[in-house]
Amino acid sequence: MKWIQLPLGPIQTNAYILINNKKECLIFDPGSEGKAFNAYIEEHSLKPLAILLTHAHFDHIGAVDEVREKWDIPVYVHKKEKDWLTDPALNGSHRFQFGKITARPADNLLREESKLVISTFEMDVLFTPGHSPGSVSYYCPAAKVVFAGDALFAGSIGRTDLPGGNQDLLIKSIHDKLLTLPEETTVLSGHGMTTTIEREMDSNPFLNGF
Repeated sequence: MKWIQLPLGPIQTNAYILINNKKECLIFDPGSEGKAFNAYIEEHSLKPLAILLTHAHFDHIGAVDEVREKWDIPVYVHKKEKDWLTDPALNGSHRFQFGKITARPADNLLREESKLVISTFEMDVLFTPGHSPGSVSYYCPAAKVVFAGDALFAGSIGRTDLPGGNQDLLIKSIHDKLLTLPEETTVLSGHGMTTTIEREMDSNPFLNGF
């Protein structure tokens, strides 16, 4: 099992593709540039099975409909953000200069922490609010990765100054749900470079009081 990182759009939001040995794949946070994203999938002869959203801020959902319609696949988001896809005021796009960004409602709502199984992919859905009310992280033990969205970054944490943000809750989410993962786990963040749980435990100033 392998993963691909594709920074997309004007603020370079990381979309990810997780691929199994049958060339089936899961798509995480296709935030922009849907045509180019679909071309990449076609070029590598991949078979998408689903779109999984870590949260529904505008920079993570901009290409959702273009990708969903191309491959006829379902979209997953946490129930706390079920209305964010259709509402620019909730997803934040009305605050910035990128126009009103929306997508059709999700096909599946994540309601609680659970194990999500799609074909050969098995992931633990971790509820990690704080950056937004419905933020989730997807931990895939087989690939030794966690798709953390905008909860945890290399040397930093997600912003909490947008509506629904809560820094104390985010710190608690990171400590309780992410830093308890195996230290060798690779953290695939919504922006910037990848990191590891061990590295953030040792050196992240937001988590260690440096």
